[in-house]
Amino acid sequence: MSDNVISGYCVRFGDITTIGSDFRERIAPGAFTDSLRDRDIVMLLNHDSGRVLGRTSAGSLKLVQDRIGLYFSLDVDPTTPEGQTALGTVRRRDVKGCSFAGRFLEEEWEDGGNLLPLRTVTKVELWEATLTGFPAYETTSAVLARSADAPANASAARRRVIEKMERDHRLRGIR
Repeated sequence: MSDNVISGYCVRFGDITTIGSDFRERIAPGAFTDSLRDRDIVMLLNHDSGRVLGRTSAGSLKLVQDRIGLYFSLDVDPTTPEGQTALGTVRRRDVKGCSFAGRFLEEEWEDGGNLLPLRTVTKVELWEATLTGFPAYETTSAVLARSADAPANASAARRRVIEKMERDHRLRGIR
């Protein structure tokens, strides 16, 4: 791993967002299990397939489901224009969130009562994760490990993100 590592969560399980003004949505734990096992997934800039930052088969993108969500670690190539853009915008915190794209294979719906209906996605055929300034789920994250000991800093950054999420969950009464 190099000093040019961006990491964070592309998805946090259980967090709810509003899609358009039509419905609310959340992703269930384990929704990406089959994709992580069976697919070659890429990391892009702003869902642009012409701006590939890494991929799982190359080892430049690592994706792990944990109890919080879908964690990523991206070893960025700073010699490419896309890599320079990713590193610069994440370093400045202009880009600090993520999104993903794929096909939703299984979902459950609940009547929202006084709220919009709630879709819980339980299985996703994941195609890509993306760094974006406009994440649908505002609780996603992307941070840059800055020092020469990037693996330790990436681990520390991940631990800080997890601790913050756990505090947020406790405050909201989620265990």
